[in-house]
Amino acid sequence: MHGVMPGPVRSVSQAFAILRLLAERGAMTLSEVGREAGLSPSSGLNLLRTLVAEGAVERESSAKRYRLTEGWSEAGVLDGGGLARRIARVRPLLTRFAREHDTATGLWQVVSGERLALVALGESEETTRIHMVEGQRQPIGGGSTGRALAAAERLGHEELVRRYSRVRWRRPIDLAAWVEQIARAASAGYAIDDGFNHPGICSVSTTVPGQRGEGARVQFCISASVFAGARSDREIEALGRALVELAHAPAFAD
Repeated sequence: MHGVMPGPVRSVSQAFAILRLLAERGAMTLSEVGREAGLSPSSGLNLLRTLVAEGAVERESSAKRYRLTEGWSEAGVLDGGGLARRIARVRPLLTRFAREHDTATGLWQVVSGERLALVALGESEETTRIHMVEGQRQPIGGGSTGRALAAAERLGHEELVRRYSRVRWRRPIDLAAWVEQIARAASAGYAIDDGFNHPGICSVSTTVPGQRGEGARVQFCISASVFAGARSDREIEALGRALVELAHAPAFAD
């Protein structure tokens, strides 16, 4: 049984996960790609064949390994200005945190100034766990990540109203209550969304330290998601403090 957070078309997200993986690791075999991306052999093979047909990936016939084609590799579009290196550094920390705290722990990046993309994910080892997909996106104001970003950026009222209005809330919350939660996030250092963005899911988020202040844009934040009602208020607060400590780890620095 899984709590599922809606995302984009799954096969497209999986294809981009493979492309980012090859950009980060270099040439890999089918079994290596499947293991790292969490794909079955048949799904991995179908996706790789499609990427080969589209000219993004090529196969090394002698070693039976797949790699990015020269054009895709040299373009650097998958690196995101060092994103692949950042992901390689922080992924072990996300996984360790997820397993220690039994959460789905993700690194989110602001993209196009309007949305957040999940660029790295750590999962617990529990049989019943929250399922998320690298590559999924959400409005910049949504979830605990949206509150954490708004708190860190010290947004003015007009921008708060704009971000709030662009979120399709799954559980009703009025603007005043949302703004109050942002104020609490600014004081605590982490934000909480208890089922407003995804029913049955409680998420806690904090921003990765960087430039702060009115008008400043924060580029990354970290979230930890658990099933709603599974933790006491005190346990959620402890999770928030642990997440803030994680965000200050040297691996997350530019």
